[in-house]
Amino acid sequence: MEAVSRTAQWTAAARALETEREDRLFADPHARTVAGTTGFELLERYAGAGTVPFLAIRTTYLDRAIGRAVQERGLRQVVFLAAGMDTRYYRLDWPDGVTVYELDRPGLLDAKAELLADEPAPAGRERRTVAVDLTQDWTGQLKEAGWRSEQPTLWIVEGLLFFLPEDAVRALITTLWQHSAPGSVLLGDVISEAALKNPLSRSFMRALAEDGNPWLFGTEDPELLLTSCGWTVREVRQPGEEGADFGRWPYPVAPREVPGVPRSFLFTAVRDEVSA
Repeated sequence: MEAVSRTAQWTAAARALETEREDRLFADPHARTVAGTTGFELLERYAGAGTVPFLAIRTTYLDRAIGRAVQERGLRQVVFLAAGMDTRYYRLDWPDGVTVYELDRPGLLDAKAELLADEPAPAGRERRTVAVDLTQDWTGQLKEAGWRSEQPTLWIVEGLLFFLPEDAVRALITTLWQHSAPGSVLLGDVISEAALKNPLSRSFMRALAEDGNPWLFGTEDPELLLTSCGWTVREVRQPGEEGADFGRWPYPVAPREVPGVPRSFLFTAVRDEVSA
């Protein structure tokens, strides 16, 4: 289990820490379970300035964006790509009739199932796990699980894109657009290229590489990345900006025009009614 779930477990550990704060932004009662001892050991190994606040902000931003998509837009197909140890199926207040698809490697899905084996399924929603390799053609397996391409979909790519080379990132985002009905929504995060090269993050990057999970991709222009793959950008936020602060970000936010600054971006994009 440890080999396939390491990156997912340390982010779960950060969610557990946020959950245990008196002023918590969200409650994830399952986070400590899925993090395990390994998750907290890795969080200590990886955590640098801003890591834990960022993960709290990212989780909160996506929680709220997911809520808007299913409540206001009425989306009922929700697909988590590289779902990892995400527990939103259990902890969010989903409308009746939602089907949550969790895509990830088979070993990780098996490990997660074992950890949550005693957790009862909430009423009014359905969860389907789909074992895939996201660098290969995975859409057929998703369709076999019951997903319907003619219906709008909410896609979530959280904590994924920086692990992929650029060609795989572009192929994935384009594939999502190509298989999205009008009205579909894409949520996720990406880092800047400068973040990959920041001298202050060398020990973090080295630790990731040593553990077999190097970060490979960043972009200074997430808007261009998304639009070049077909999507219409609704918003891009840096932690600390309005809509992506939540009282957690402890640092000033450099304007986008300032070059060479390590950045993280949170984004919301849509598939318009008119094809690009």
